[in-house]
Amino acid sequence: MTATMDKLEPTTAARQDDPTAAARKRDHIEMAFRSQVERGEVDGRFYYEPLLAAHPQPGSLPPFSFLGKTLRAPLWVSSMTGGTEWAHTINHNLARACREFGMGMGLGSCRSLLFSDDNLEDFAVRRLIGDNLPLYANLGVAQLEQLIDSQALWRVTALHDKLQADGLIIHVNPLQEWLQPEGDRFKKPPLDTISTILEEMPELKIIVKEVGQGMGYESLRALFQLPVQAVDFAASGGTNFAKLELLRSDETSQETFQQLAQVGHTAEEMVHFTNQIEEELGEKMRCRQVIISGGIGSFLDGFYLMNKLHLPCVYGQASGFLKHAQGGYEELRKYVEAQVRGLELAGAFLKVKQ
Repeated sequence: MTATMDKLEPTTAARQDDPTAAARKRDHIEMAFRSQVERGEVDGRFYYEPLLAAHPQPGSLPPFSFLGKTLRAPLWVSSMTGGTEWAHTINHNLARACREFGMGMGLGSCRSLLFSDDNLEDFAVRRLIGDNLPLYANLGVAQLEQLIDSQALWRVTALHDKLQADGLIIHVNPLQEWLQPEGDRFKKPPLDTISTILEEMPELKIIVKEVGQGMGYESLRALFQLPVQAVDFAASGGTNFAKLELLRSDETSQETFQQLAQVGHTAEEMVHFTNQIEEELGEKMRCRQVIISGGIGSFLDGFYLMNKLHLPCVYGQASGFLKHAQGGYEELRKYVEAQVRGLELAGAFLKVKQ
């Protein structure tokens, strides 16, 4: 449709052919000045190529294999709420959206289910997401360290089975635990605990994630040499759980540790680390799948970073999904549909600058 704004009153024939023309052109006039591009507003991450594709059809994203199953959209529902009064609504809405749009899902912390089934229905979403999409349970490295010490890893197997999960996400959160007033203390490096789980439970599929600070080069390099299914960045830029826990502590702690809660690595920085590690390790790199998460505000952020990373990947969101999953399903559905349509549009008309 033309963007010309010089004729406000179309002819009768034009009105019949394009009945919204007059109203649309008035909108153009009224909004033209508000739509001026300021210096620095252009997104410089992409080449815009308007001549090379038609408008994409809904559902045109190609299916692809990830975590041993077929996804229809490269989105991952990052682990969120655990034992809260909203968990049932949120998890069930998210599982429905995963099934409709072909996404994978990581549950929030399932710690409460290790010793009781009281909250099981909040997490029991396999029947909603279906058998053909990945669903992962979630435990903190502190809980796993305790279960190893008490020789109770059978509880992890029981948790996995009752959720009918495809595997387990291990979240690694030393700063969050340290700054949490009632937080746990690690006796061993998290890498040792993860390695023990892999040795003691070789059939269990493992994803490892941080919780909002991301991971540096050395941690990633060590992790990619383990036989885990995927690394979830949980980079700095999204919800900062260390900062969140600090806000729950006393004034002296907030003053002392405020700067510590700000350390971390962005998703873009971690993409760079990962590409460098892949080049360096070669065949020694045993994990070759990534969930890019942390500060992914839109489909453009996800599209950009997925195209920068050299490994098979999806992008994950937590707060974006969470915001729309607390009420009726239709609100969440519209949000996810917009993300998918945006990815289709980006794939048709944008090229990432390398």
